[in-house]
Amino acid sequence: MLRLLHIKNFAIIDRLEVELETGLNVVTGETGAGKSILVAALQLVLGAKGRSEVVRTGEDHALVEALFEIGEDATLKTKLADAGVDCDDELIVRRILRESGRTRAYLNDRLSAAGQLVELAPGLADISSQHQAHTLVDASTHLGYLDAFGAVDKELSAMRHAYTQLSRATTELRDLQAAAHNRLEREDLLRFQLMEIDELKPVEGELLALETERQKLRHAERLATAAASAEEALYAADRSICGTLGRIVNELSELSTLDPQLEPVVSTLTDSQTQLQEAARDLGSYAREITFDPARLDTVEERMARLKRMQRKYGGSLGQVLAKREQAAEELASLEHYDARIDAAREALGLAEKSASVCAQALRTRRMEAAGRLGDAISVELRTLGMGDAEVVVEVASQDERRGTGLEIEGMRLSETGTDRVEFLIAPNKGEKARPLRNVASGGELSRAMLAIKRVLGNVGPGGLYVFDEVDSGVGGAVAEVLGRKLAEVARHRQVLCITHLAQIAVYADAHFRVHKEVCDGRTRSTIVRLTEGERQEEIARMLGGVTVTDRTRAAATDMMSAAEQARSG
Repeated sequence: MLRLLHIKNFAIIDRLEVELETGLNVVTGETGAGKSILVAALQLVLGAKGRSEVVRTGEDHALVEALFEIGEDATLKTKLADAGVDCDDELIVRRILRESGRTRAYLNDRLSAAGQLVELAPGLADISSQHQAHTLVDASTHLGYLDAFGAVDKELSAMRHAYTQLSRATTELRDLQAAAHNRLEREDLLRFQLMEIDELKPVEGELLALETERQKLRHAERLATAAASAEEALYAADRSICGTLGRIVNELSELSTLDPQLEPVVSTLTDSQTQLQEAARDLGSYAREITFDPARLDTVEERMARLKRMQRKYGGSLGQVLAKREQAAEELASLEHYDARIDAAREALGLAEKSASVCAQALRTRRMEAAGRLGDAISVELRTLGMGDAEVVVEVASQDERRGTGLEIEGMRLSETGTDRVEFLIAPNKGEKARPLRNVASGGELSRAMLAIKRVLGNVGPGGLYVFDEVDSGVGGAVAEVLGRKLAEVARHRQVLCITHLAQIAVYADAHFRVHKEVCDGRTRSTIVRLTEGERQEEIARMLGGVTVTDRTRAAATDMMSAAEQARSG
């Protein structure tokens, strides 16, 4: 819902702000006062291409801002989230148009592309004005309208599930068949990898043990000499440390009989003597056992080199090499049963195609039935709107191959919505061929066709604001009154903005605005004000009587307003 529209330096508008209400908002005023400029400004804020000539003379830029309440519109909120826009229940859209023709767009003060505004537009506003009709003139939206009208949720859900299954089955078989071309080469590679790893038989942590052994082998002579020297100094030499310590222990032991305070010292020295003797024996054994073995050193270094090469080839550690071995073994086992997998995938695809075909046919049957009812209902509405010979046909056909998704079923393109393409066609006059809505020649006919469709569809389709400009073109009298009632009925479900010259429509307004053009300081400008009840009576009287407003036209305006109020409450 559009709550506020702020316009600055746009055409003959220097500054203007409109607060719209729920229900039917009507804009009236003299021809050329600038009523349709509101629509042009709204189109700009919804992503229309900017034209430099609409920037007010003497200004360097035009500005249009719109405040929308988006409520619980989950689809719109998802689109905003995908665009990176934080939004709760309100969205501010700002468009700045430079005199050079360049534009800037902002969503909640976040710089955005104009294309994002175009994407969001269907959920914000639907405009019918001189062939600038959003949503309903776009044939790509018609399928959704028909499905909502026909209440095909159950069939559509089944179709989407079947399409997902078919897509998965198609992808799996395609991937298996593509991989089959390289199967033999892949099997040879996997067998070689397994043989190479199994031949080396790596053990996790092995490199650290080999590095320790290599260091010992490289420095064996130095290690043996140092150990033998230490053993001799501690124990084997004539004046060894252990011998000297033994004499000290004996002497202090004798003295401890004279002074018991020496006993702890003697005990400590005795323990030290024992530990030194054990260390000397260990060093002696170490020195005798260690040998320099060049052959073993070569073997160790060669295995380390092979393990490191394998690490670089298959992973950063021996653990990863072993994991690679397991993966290769599993893949090889899978490849050895490849033919059976392809056969199973073909069978699964056949079942998925059959299921999708059944779902697509069920969906088409429901759509064909709903299309007839929808076309008839819209045609009836058109007759009440002064287009008695007009007929709407809701065409259900197979999808255009150029727009296909790549999936086919029984020679037809398939998407998650089935095999159907839907388009609303209209024949404005008897005997004419029904043509797409976008090809309707008259702007008034187009707007009335939009109104008829929206009247029938009621709550169906995207939410937001409906805008009608030229809906009253070429009509009057009883048809004009019907137009007013229809717009009021649509406004029960949607916020509506209607620009009109007809009093029969204006009397149904929930909020009535008047556009006025004036000259100030040599410059023309357009202003807009919301009318009070008394001002509404005067404006409707003007619309009925022209330049001169009489008591008779005022009385007629009062009667029309009362009748409209009764019709609305009845």
